[in-house]
Amino acid sequence: MNDESGGSTEPRYQVTADWSEDAVTVYQAYRPEIGRPAARDGRFPAAWKRDRMTWVKPSFLWMMYRCGWATKEGQETVPAVRIRREGFEWALRNACLSHYARGPHEDRASWSRQLRRAPARVQWDPERDLRMRPLPHRSLQLGLAGEAAARYADEWILGIEDVTPRAHRIKALLTAGDVDAARALLPPEREYPLDREACAHLLIRGGPGGAPR
Repeated sequence: MNDESGGSTEPRYQVTADWSEDAVTVYQAYRPEIGRPAARDGRFPAAWKRDRMTWVKPSFLWMMYRCGWATKEGQETVPAVRIRREGFEWALRNACLSHYARGPHEDRASWSRQLRRAPARVQWDPERDLRMRPLPHRSLQLGLAGEAAARYADEWILGIEDVTPRAHRIKALLTAGDVDAARALLPPEREYPLDREACAHLLIRGGPGGAPR
């Protein structure tokens, strides 16, 4: 395929996730007072602030890069949240890029207007391998606010699992040099069938410099 990849056979923008016909798993990282009750009860506790933007990541390894294998302060617990695909795709259709880029927007003013109205935001960052090295393609971060955050918390969640022990185990195996055993514990992720026509407003054409940081 030769689309927004800039001539490569691999798309620059990919959504890699553990998904099924009806659901997709996304990851977040919280302090234990939020993450543990969420996994226990299958819903976010009252301490979870639904009036703030919440960012979800479909890529387990990108989440591990972000939270330092669940060791960073305030990110010591990693819930894997299984949500309805219809909700995930609604968020993408209604999202706006978190940074201005030529192509998806006529100008900076039109992007700013859309950003204020959109209930979701998208940012693309380099995907990571098991050693946290950047890969050529970019991985999705999806920010949910307002209506999107409410739908996420109240309608889309099918289940929540605390994968913090898995994160610690993988990190310990990597430290011990057992890369194969560490890789065997990764979630069964594959490329998500992103509707590139419906998500054209989120895909930046041109050189790497046009991508959000």
